[in-house]
Amino acid sequence: MLRAEHFAHGTDIGIRGIGPTREAAFEQAAIALTAIVTDLADVAVPEPVTIDCEAARDDLLLVDWLNRLIDEMAVRDMVFGRFAVAIAGRRLHATAWGERVDRERHALAVEPKRATLTALKFERLPDGDWLAQCVIDV
Repeated sequence: MLRAEHFAHGTDIGIRGIGPTREAAFEQAAIALTAIVTDLADVAVPEPVTIDCEAARDDLLLVDWLNRLIDEMAVRDMVFGRFAVAIAGRRLHATAWGERVDRERHALAVEPKRATLTALKFERLPDGDWLAQCVIDV
């Protein structure tokens, strides 16, 4: 099952990605992250951006992946609508497709900016799916 969702965590926003593989869970977490900024239905996906990460553990790889995605959103002023993640050992290679923010066309809930990730959780669920979760200070 693929699922991207938000949950309340005090004044911050939690994101959760669930998928049948680690890669799918990372992709769904990225979708949940982007959906905090704008409605994904409003995002065209013509421009690919490559992101490479490496970390000692899966949970740290998730943090690196989402931090790099947040950096791309903040520095390039982009929003993304589709992701392809490949994980080999402790290395992640991803392509994120999106576009530059158009403030007249995109209904921005929050401005793309740097954020702090906390309350990290990455685990295999009893049904065999993977969960990738964290809280974002927006």
